[in-house]
Amino acid sequence: MAEQTGGGTATAEPQGSIDGPRTDGPRLEAPRASRKLEGTLYRGSTGMWSWVLHRITGVAIYFFLLVHILDTALVRLSPEAYNAVIGTYKTPIMNLGEIALVMAIVFHAFNGLRIILIDFWSKGPKYQRAMFWIVIVLWAIAIAGFLPRQLMNLVADFN
Repeated sequence: MAEQTGGGTATAEPQGSIDGPRTDGPRLEAPRASRKLEGTLYRGSTGMWSWVLHRITGVAIYFFLLVHILDTALVRLSPEAYNAVIGTYKTPIMNLGEIALVMAIVFHAFNGLRIILIDFWSKGPKYQRAMFWIVIVLWAIAIAGFLPRQLMNLVADFN
């Protein structure tokens, strides 16, 4: 027994669970056209990847700020301890970390502006995909201006 409701199909067939079959009402299924998988497992495209990157960069920036506050607080406890911690930051690996941090901050900032436009501009949702690619281009331009100098510091660390 199936009935058509709002583009989907509702079935009254009981669904199985650990406790046995469910009989608590109809189950809604997506229309056949929307069942087709597109892109990744999550069916995402630029919107999903933008969301994922925004969350990852936000968490990374948060943890950087937490560590930065903690290591700066060391100066009140012991200037020697502070100098020792800061000395560990002057390594090639930390230089790569600084590059990753700047890349994350720049993407997060540009994508945050894109999110503001989507939320507050009436045509924002319509142009969200184009704005994502604009963010990527602006990010690449900004990083291209930063990266050569930072890579020179990285090469100098190895010498």
